[in-house]
Amino acid sequence: MTKFDAQPSSRLSLTRRHFLGAVVAVGAAGALPVSAFAQAQAQTQAAAATLNPGIAQAIADHFSSIKSMKGGFLQIGPRGDQMSGAFFIQRPGKMRFNYDPPSRMRVICDGNNVQVINDQTQTRNMYQLSKTPLSLLLANKIDLSADMVRNVDSQPDLTKITLGNRTVFGDSTITMIFDSKSYDLRQWTVIDPQGKTTDVIINNVKTNVAFDDSVFRIDYTR
Repeated sequence: MTKFDAQPSSRLSLTRRHFLGAVVAVGAAGALPVSAFAQAQAQTQAAAATLNPGIAQAIADHFSSIKSMKGGFLQIGPRGDQMSGAFFIQRPGKMRFNYDPPSRMRVICDGNNVQVINDQTQTRNMYQLSKTPLSLLLANKIDLSADMVRNVDSQPDLTKITLGNRTVFGDSTITMIFDSKSYDLRQWTVIDPQGKTTDVIINNVKTNVAFDDSVFRIDYTR
């Protein structure tokens, strides 16, 4: 396989708030109130997760077997705002988002931390990967244990698997949407603690790609 060097575009942009909703949805579980509605919703989702465990596990196993991928993405924010770019994933725990101009932001995940670089404001913010729902997408194996699965919705064309862990992520969840026939990942949706939804639709996906080490490297000296 040919190694792919994903150097960032000269201009990358995305507000910090939008990124947190779209990719990380960072939140300390202990600081978040859990309403009676949220508790009832979680119980309903947990029950629904048992409806079709077979196909969910088959899809999860297939997705886990893909150790690397790259492609394009379209991000739709809570207010309908749209941004596009290129993504790169290497399991376990590595991801990069390069946003198309005129954006001036990039996101790098090196397996331990997620760094949000904003060239416009000259800021670099760091988040612990294990404290974000993004860690579920990038795990070596998708955990479909009862305490992790919030909902499974299997339709003839698409299967949605919603994962979350209130102890770790609070009310944040990530829903991965797969093609029910090919088991290919089509989209993921993050709901943040405030209930705001952001969709990331992927396209032109290539799997089992080798990347240069620099693609997922975070410069901790800065």
